[in-house]
Amino acid sequence: MKAIAKIKKGKGLKMIEAPVPHPAADEVLIQVDVVSICGTDLHLDRWDAWAGKRVTRLPQIIGHEFSGHVVEMGKNVRRFKIGDPVTADSHIPCLKCSICLKEMPHLCNHLQILGIDRDGCFAEYVVIPARSLWKNAPDLPPEIASIQDPLGNAVYTTLVEPVEGQNVAILGDGPVGLFAAGVARASGAQKIILTGLNPLTLKIAEQMGVDRVIHAQKEDVSQIIRDECEGVGADVLLEMSGNAQAISDGLSALRKGGRFCAFGLPSSPVPIDFSDQIIFKGIRLFGISGRLMFKTWRQMADLLHAGKLNPRPVLTHFLDFDDFEQGFALMEAMPRKAGKVVLVLKPALLKEIQKRQYLEVPRFVSPPPLTKGD
Repeated sequence: MKAIAKIKKGKGLKMIEAPVPHPAADEVLIQVDVVSICGTDLHLDRWDAWAGKRVTRLPQIIGHEFSGHVVEMGKNVRRFKIGDPVTADSHIPCLKCSICLKEMPHLCNHLQILGIDRDGCFAEYVVIPARSLWKNAPDLPPEIASIQDPLGNAVYTTLVEPVEGQNVAILGDGPVGLFAAGVARASGAQKIILTGLNPLTLKIAEQMGVDRVIHAQKEDVSQIIRDECEGVGADVLLEMSGNAQAISDGLSALRKGGRFCAFGLPSSPVPIDFSDQIIFKGIRLFGISGRLMFKTWRQMADLLHAGKLNPRPVLTHFLDFDDFEQGFALMEAMPRKAGKVVLVLKPALLKEIQKRQYLEVPRFVSPPPLTKGD
């Protein structure tokens, strides 16, 4: 099978031929239809300090965002059947440790991450333990199904507490921040403010339902958020960037008694005035890792099925799987040239997806070439 892999230390990925894996007793073999590129994949491509420290085996098939269908099952698998449309949570828990038994498998003491600790989904086939597998609705388009892992990050971050009637500020214009804007809008937020740096993604933010975008390098973030929120600050602050200045701005812009969700990963320790910014303000601080398995997935499925949440504006590019290097270049370009890049393994499916996307979000996607009879 074809697979995109990290072969050796240093910059770059390579398309390789790899054996089709076989499922163990509790695993499922999936034929992959669509994958999407995540920031984690960019770290592996660049082979930065994080990647060098985190990845312990090479070569490694990468990737953890996908959709596909079941083609083979281990003898102990009962919840799925051949042909089921599926995706997976990238967190693979043991279900045996003390944390899993406290009903927090997404924080498992022995957690494996797909594409990091075991071969990932950037391949024609992937093996996934059934305990991390999610069955998709049959009418869910595969390109939307493929981005449920990061969309789930946004759902968990946004809805760890209700946002109905709340003023929500989102710091960061990456895909998860943009998805969070859509989740907040779908869930009844009163006003949504988003900060970022890139003209393209700030424009996408408006399509996702943001009321006020702030250019973080050209405007006073904390002052504008306070002004937009009746002078007292945001009710809910979703920190999606990991930037030290953004974290400081966010804590300053949050009202007393507000909720601060930390999802973005700082590259180094961040100084915080614990007394003034947290204790005396009486804020509620949540650390967000992964998704609740599978509460978040049920919330996400409900939002998508009801038509309340449309993540399509964030999906800006659809490419053939073989053109992965172009996809990675788009994702790594600065200023940003893409929101989310999706790679499709079958040419006919790629054409179908491009048509569907063009009809729904014509501003960001070029129309696919038409052939006779279309």
